[in-house]
Amino acid sequence: MPNAVTLMSEYCPDGRRATLVNLMFCGFPLGAACGGFLAAWMIPHFGWRSVLLVGGSAPLLLSVLLLITLPESVRYMVAKGYPIENIRATLSRISSSAANAESFFMTEQSPATAGKGGIRVVLSRSFLIGSIMLWLAYFMGLVIFYASINWMPILLKEAGLNPQSATLISALFPLGGVGAVLCGFLMDRFNPNRVIAACFALTAISVYGIGQAVGNIGWLILIVFAAGVLMNTAQSSLPALAAAFYPTQGRGTGVAWMLGIGRFGGIAGSFLVAELTRQHFTFGGIFTVVAVAGAISCIALLVKQAVHPHSASSGVGKTEPLGH
Repeated sequence: MPNAVTLMSEYCPDGRRATLVNLMFCGFPLGAACGGFLAAWMIPHFGWRSVLLVGGSAPLLLSVLLLITLPESVRYMVAKGYPIENIRATLSRISSSAANAESFFMTEQSPATAGKGGIRVVLSRSFLIGSIMLWLAYFMGLVIFYASINWMPILLKEAGLNPQSATLISALFPLGGVGAVLCGFLMDRFNPNRVIAACFALTAISVYGIGQAVGNIGWLILIVFAAGVLMNTAQSSLPALAAAFYPTQGRGTGVAWMLGIGRFGGIAGSFLVAELTRQHFTFGGIFTVVAVAGAISCIALLVKQAVHPHSASSGVGKTEPLGH
């Protein structure tokens, strides 16, 4: 996933990067949903082992397709000094005018990181605070997501709903992929840090609202759906934000670290609600605490914007000739 985000980002036009990356990233929840439906159909007909066979065969077939058709990142090839013929051949698939180019230059909006690559870029003085804020935002987002999808059916049943209603209402929360495309559209036209921060702020408000609406089924359905759309929109937009934040030398590593560290938030979210339940918090109290995570994500992105005010600008950065 980090490499897919990175490669997609490096081939997108600057003015539509967030929209296209978010659109691509929608494939992840869509694939997860389709996999669940496929498994539900396959297990009764072919047994549970059939799911593992399909799940193991699909990536092998996909890897062959990618080896044949997927081009290397042009920015990576320029940065690493690949033969100019390779760069021409790849760019000619986009525009025939590239076949006559004699040299290639790479532009970066991010600060220069001469002699550094990978994690040294991510943890460098120029990017350290922004990296920590991205990790914190993604971590807290997954606290909300996994706390909600793992515990909401149980909490709703304990609050008095029948099991069927509790399950159906909880199933509304993971929806919201279309919202990520709209958020990407807004990120391409306005400050992306503030756009996602606003989504997290609204997520915090709506998650808090879940805890207050348990006595009214109509309001509960509406607020759970709204919270899910806002939550998934904000979380799915963070990889595009991270990809735009780092330069080519550290882009893949930066996105990967954000996704990797953020995954611990999924564990923390489940344990958080378990502990709150053990402490006999009320339904509203639990969702009030969970909502705080959305506020923290919002603040983290606003801090990133304050420390790196130019990282989200739309202007072309410094142009550097890199060997060609």
